[in-house]
Amino acid sequence: MPNTKEQISKNMKRNKSKDTKPELLLRKELWHRGLRYRKNYSKLYGKPDIVFLSAKIAVFIDGKMWHGYDWEHQKNDFKSRREYWIPKIERNIEHDFEVTQELVSLDWLVLRFWDFEVKNNLQDCADKIQRAYINRSAVNSKNHNGEERC
Repeated sequence: MPNTKEQISKNMKRNKSKDTKPELLLRKELWHRGLRYRKNYSKLYGKPDIVFLSAKIAVFIDGKMWHGYDWEHQKNDFKSRREYWIPKIERNIEHDFEVTQELVSLDWLVLRFWDFEVKNNLQDCADKIQRAYINRSAVNSKNHNGEERC
């Protein structure tokens, strides 16, 4: 039985933009590993979900619906208000690209994960972040002569 407009509206209102379950899972795992971060860092363009300031790493956990996972197939799933949703999601996809390009131009490493990747492969996602953090921290700890600081 298809959802009524009231049911759809109620479901949409329950969607969160921060502190989603995948974000909480990933943050808890990173914290458990001893990695300290800022969350929903509004001073950085795009307001990343997780930020490692010293290593200049920005992490985004993107919801597959809102950010257009498998978009060419998924957009056919919209049955109502297609004239609203399709341009909205496509603009989100464009915005994600713009955010990534801007941060990369500022020498940030941008890591993006789909929400289902975090749910299904939490350890792998955390491993990628931890490796990047270790690598970036090692590079940032060297002075201008390439020598490591004590």
